[in-house]
Amino acid sequence: MLGVHFAITADQEKALLDADGDDDAVGGLLGDIEENWDDDQLKVDTDKAWDEIHRCLTDGSLDPDAGDYPLSHAILGGHGMHDDYYVVYVDAAQVRDVAAALCDIDRAGLRQRFDTLLPGSDYDGPLGDDDFACLWTDFVDVVNFYQRAAAAGRAVVFTAT
Repeated sequence: MLGVHFAITADQEKALLDADGDDDAVGGLLGDIEENWDDDQLKVDTDKAWDEIHRCLTDGSLDPDAGDYPLSHAILGGHGMHDDYYVVYVDAAQVRDVAAALCDIDRAGLRQRFDTLLPGSDYDGPLGDDDFACLWTDFVDVVNFYQRAAAAGRAVVFTAT
């Protein structure tokens, strides 16, 4: 599953919240957002790294309820809006909290969290030095994205399909 975050406009936010509970409507709106997105500064692709990032920011699992707020809300811990795939909404106030909390994690801190992911648990991804280097790059992209989204006063929607 490939992940992407969008810092959505107020109109997009309203439309998504109005559609909440209707998977078809949410999926259609998300498709429109993806097709028509034109601001790369308010979008970040995490490809497959979203999985490891969420695990590193929580308890090592993919449970959307895992970990402590606000770090838990960086990927999966917001409001789930779809039953078949991840569509997770984080409001603008939560975005500010996530942005501030992410700034407190440096490379050594993320490495320490990464090193706690256990092979043989429900995590079966790579754990080497090169893998961490790639994860760090993607993590920095997420941190910078949240800073821009918070500065713009935007809500965020994350999707992995």
